[in-house]
Amino acid sequence: MSRAKQSMDGNTAAAHVSYAFTDVAAIYPITPSSPMADSVDQWSAAGMENIFGNQVKVVEMESEAGAAGAVHGSLASGALTTTFTASQGLLLMIPNMYKIAGELLPSVFHVSARTVATQSLNIFGDHSDVYACRQTGFAMLCETNTQEVMDLAAVAHLATIEGRVPFINFFDGFRTSHEIQKIEKWDFEDLKEMCDMDAVKAFRAHALNPNHPTMRGSHENGDVFFQHREACNKYYDALPAIVSKYMQKVNEKLGTNYDLFNYYGAEDAERVIVAMGSFNDVAEEVIDYLMAKGEKVGLVKVRLYRPWVSESFLKVLPKTVKKVAVLDRTKEPGALGDPLYLDVAATLREAGLDSIVLTGGRYGLGSKDTPPSSVFAVYKELEKDAPKARFTLGIVDDVTN
Repeated sequence: MSRAKQSMDGNTAAAHVSYAFTDVAAIYPITPSSPMADSVDQWSAAGMENIFGNQVKVVEMESEAGAAGAVHGSLASGALTTTFTASQGLLLMIPNMYKIAGELLPSVFHVSARTVATQSLNIFGDHSDVYACRQTGFAMLCETNTQEVMDLAAVAHLATIEGRVPFINFFDGFRTSHEIQKIEKWDFEDLKEMCDMDAVKAFRAHALNPNHPTMRGSHENGDVFFQHREACNKYYDALPAIVSKYMQKVNEKLGTNYDLFNYYGAEDAERVIVAMGSFNDVAEEVIDYLMAKGEKVGLVKVRLYRPWVSESFLKVLPKTVKKVAVLDRTKEPGALGDPLYLDVAATLREAGLDSIVLTGGRYGLGSKDTPPSSVFAVYKELEKDAPKARFTLGIVDDVTN
């Protein structure tokens, strides 16, 4: 399938896809996500129509918390609703995110992932904001570059409509969000063709309506709350297959090979890195160089971070692997390891793969550059008989070494 080419950044790519599936965009601008909402607002004002034949209604609130409340209310009224945010803005949405997920309201939050202020304010990129939302019940889909944002943002929208679990669709702030590439863009007709219109109809029929009143937002005590909390499990169990189904639909149209996890490198790799985000493009170039020299190295790219699917991860991990380095773009002070590392550790443990040496590294906080030399350093460290169990990448940690 041939698609029109256009030079754009990751924010524009995400906005293009979100416009297709959105009735209402409730927004509050925050760097580096603001251009997404700005593009949607401009297109709406110019009369552009989404796949339902309507212009997107854009509502700017007075805070990110207000935007999240507006998203929740709009979803309850049967409008497919989207927002765009990052960093502290995303964290202000967390209380509403629990409700949106708990009520199984399909929505996508497009997040240009950005540092959350700690000892100082840093407005640049890492994954500390999206990791802070792990417990909300939102599914999480990650993209590496501008083309992937265009291709896979559609998967988030399609999967949330059918699966009813809301999504955080995220990519690296200031790197992917502002990096301009010449990419192929979706035609809205192709997006419409893939959309489950019966699920859209069911969602709209579920809206609050005085003509068929239903109870929402009830209060439950300890006698039933736990049971009802567990009742959502079947939706999360079913979601990976739905995401995979739409990835395959995208693959059929585009000739790509997107999956829940993608592997890149030697089939008989012994040293493997696990990571997500823009780091992966750098790693691929290093892998090409090392493989040309006969080295057995590889990379597992995480796409669907939540729900985490151990079987899919193990399916792409080479059987020959001896050492794995999991790279996280965040710091959780006091934790045994950072989030992605703990997921991989549990996966390997439950699969009985205790012989694999597992290490965890931290990189790229606050948009600290991670050049090819840093990737070389990880593979070099994995050559050692006893590689460092925990390490930082690209800085000299002369405090705790």
